[in-house]
Amino acid sequence: MKAVRGRAEGLRGDGESGDGDRGRGSRDEDGESGTPRRPGSPPSASSSSGRGGPGSGQRPPRPGPAPSRFPRIPGLRFSVPRLPRSVRGRRRFVRAAVLGCVLGLLPMTWMTAAGSGRVRTVADVPPAPVAVVFGAGLRDGTPSPYLAHRLDAAAELYGAGTVRVVLVTGDNSTLDYDEPDAMRAYLTARGVPDDRIVSDYAGFDTWDSCVRAKKIFGVERAVLVTQGFHIRRALALCGAAGLDAYGVGVAERRDVTWYAGGAREVLAAAKAALEAAVRPDPHFLGPREPGVREALASAESAGPPAP
Repeated sequence: MKAVRGRAEGLRGDGESGDGDRGRGSRDEDGESGTPRRPGSPPSASSSSGRGGPGSGQRPPRPGPAPSRFPRIPGLRFSVPRLPRSVRGRRRFVRAAVLGCVLGLLPMTWMTAAGSGRVRTVADVPPAPVAVVFGAGLRDGTPSPYLAHRLDAAAELYGAGTVRVVLVTGDNSTLDYDEPDAMRAYLTARGVPDDRIVSDYAGFDTWDSCVRAKKIFGVERAVLVTQGFHIRRALALCGAAGLDAYGVGVAERRDVTWYAGGAREVLAAAKAALEAAVRPDPHFLGPREPGVREALASAESAGPPAP
């Protein structure tokens, strides 16, 4: 009996020591005392916060990048350009930037040189057979303020006898938009006879108007009428098209439209230089028209306009 009792007490002592080992194992794994963590279960909140908390010696995880508002396109990456680190690389970069600025300013320099000495006023522009008025948009079917000012200058030139015929060139690409007819109606209302006005319905831009004035209407010498910020480009392009021309730059109040027009000329200078170098055909060339020749013959037979 004593032997059996000693063996039972020994087994009970072994079981208690095993429970103690399991308890210590649970504290080692979970960082807490109590019920051991089941295999596969997540660690408790207190254990995870204890490892990364202040004083633990471990850096907290960094937050990830903020979500983009734009969809990510596979294979497309954007990188911010950086200046070269070497002195030689920076010198090359500066040289390339200076060369780009020079090349960008060349068209404006060419336009300024082409119009040098040929920009005049209504009072002192040399006489010519034809005045060419470029379109500048309509408002409710009537000339815009800028276009009206151009037409006023052309009417003054005709009234002073400086020109004998007015060629109005503009856009008539659609049935409900007709710049030349609106320009003609404006001029006749200000005393220019209808038979001294010739319409070019395919003057879609400055180059087209210049080329068509030369090749379609047979104009050799002319006075170009437009705003001051546009006159040098018009002179440069008409000179490249073969016209001997002077220009009247109509003065305007320097408002938002004026500054926008000046900024547009900087961008249009490169296109103008390319057109002058390549000399493409206009959008619509067509056959020669006798309108200017007939209007000049009518003016010669009628004599100078009455003062």
